[in-house]
Amino acid sequence: MVKIFVGNLAAETTSDELLSLFSQYGKISECDIVKNFGFVHMDDKSQAEEAIRNLHHYDRGKSKGSAKLHVGNIACTNQELRAKFEEFGPVSECDIVKNYAFVHMDNMDDAMEAINKLDNAAFKGHCSLM
Repeated sequence: MVKIFVGNLAAETTSDELLSLFSQYGKISECDIVKNFGFVHMDDKSQAEEAIRNLHHYDRGKSKGSAKLHVGNIACTNQELRAKFEEFGPVSECDIVKNYAFVHMDNMDDAMEAINKLDNAAFKGHCSLM
């Protein structure tokens, strides 16, 4: 049996919800919530590892959490920069500060794709993701 710690639970999370979420990866022998964390006991180690791999950083509202990206050497408008990053996914905030910016993307996977495609790439002749 494997005991999995589940942290940072929303106050309204129920044991049934946690059980339902983890049971898609295998048999659950016990599931308890204490304040804003819980413990899920799974019978099979490989199934528990699969659940951990798939649910690590899981968030009901956003599949893998948000990301704040630093973009350097800016020579474009806020709208142009936002539009460029929105090619990869939703942008919740985009702020240019002097010659650099911070772009807040709603989804970590989208942010990682943007980093992979735009890292050290020129945009409007000057932007380079760092």
